[in-house]
Amino acid sequence: MEYNSTRNRLIIPEYGRNIQKMIEHAITIEDREERNRAAKAIVAVMGYLNPQLQNITDFKHKLWDHLFVISDFKLDVDSPYPVPTRDTFKSKPQRVPYPNNKIKYKYYGVNMETMIGKIAELEDGPRKDQITQNIANFMKMSYLTWNKDTVDDPTILGHLEQLSASKLKLSETARLNHTNELLVLSKEKERERERERKQNRGGGGRNNKNNNRRRKK
Repeated sequence: MEYNSTRNRLIIPEYGRNIQKMIEHAITIEDREERNRAAKAIVAVMGYLNPQLQNITDFKHKLWDHLFVISDFKLDVDSPYPVPTRDTFKSKPQRVPYPNNKIKYKYYGVNMETMIGKIAELEDGPRKDQITQNIANFMKMSYLTWNKDTVDDPTILGHLEQLSASKLKLSETARLNHTNELLVLSKEKERERERERKQNRGGGGRNNKNNNRRRKK
């Protein structure tokens, strides 16, 4: 009788003790062709026992990698994929640089600043004026989203001029949307998002209720 305390440690527990024993036995097979056939058969069983891996890209490649990992990289067979080494799994991933964009006004965000820079490069004309007014209205709505209070137009226009390096200015006759209009629009969008969240959460529940009613009938 075998006790868990005397058995080898399961390297990948998801595959179980029998798969690990099969791989350990395959290592001892001297004939290479027979060893290759045994490895292919083991990989097929591994895939059968873990059907959820089929949803992963290159799942067969992953199965072969797991085969070598479970063998402690001692199995010498012909793999259809590059044979991994111990260093492959010990190597650290490359450091992902953290974006250090300096945002002047956090309630506008970096994307807003990028858009303002692109608009500033457009040729002067009615189209540029209209886009400038639209971006100014959007800036005002973003400001009110983070600052639940009123804001005057000169403040927004001053921010626009500063972020565009004085390249974007509205005409003296231009007027931004009223604060109350933007607050109502912002609240409507919040209510729409909340309805969508409730529908997404409640969709499964309604389907389950309908299924239960059908079973009772």
